[in-house]
Amino acid sequence: MKISIAAVGKLKEKYLKDGISEYIKRLSRFAEIEQIEVEDEHAPESLSAAQESQVKQKEAERLIKKIKDGSYIILLDLAGEQLDSQKFSAKLENIMLSGNSHITFIIGGSLGLDQSLINLANYRICLSKMTFPHQLARLILLEQVYRAFKIMKNETYHK
Repeated sequence: MKISIAAVGKLKEKYLKDGISEYIKRLSRFAEIEQIEVEDEHAPESLSAAQESQVKQKEAERLIKKIKDGSYIILLDLAGEQLDSQKFSAKLENIMLSGNSHITFIIGGSLGLDQSLINLANYRICLSKMTFPHQLARLILLEQVYRAFKIMKNETYHK
């Protein structure tokens, strides 16, 4: 099993890098984890709707170029389905049992997602109705993927 996390922007904070490294290490017994970072587009505070759309489109194009053919695409999206950890685990297990050996999670930039990404996604999830920095969303996602594998394997993990 291969899992790719494709995200807009570079991780800068050490605590996030450390946390992500820890979960990638823990996940290594279940899956190969690949991190893909694409450059975020410069976006000043005051953008017109057209400029905002352009930024999202350029970021989406960069992400789409990095997606491997045949990968099952899960988009992190505020409009996606919100699952508890048990249901998320079951969803990942069903995806894998359906013959998918590569899952790509996509985390958009600070302005959100271009329609081209929404159209490309096989599935959309919402981590929370709360707003998180997209760098922190990577850490939360990896923790939940790790928890999902522990649930699949019926192994204990703190609740």
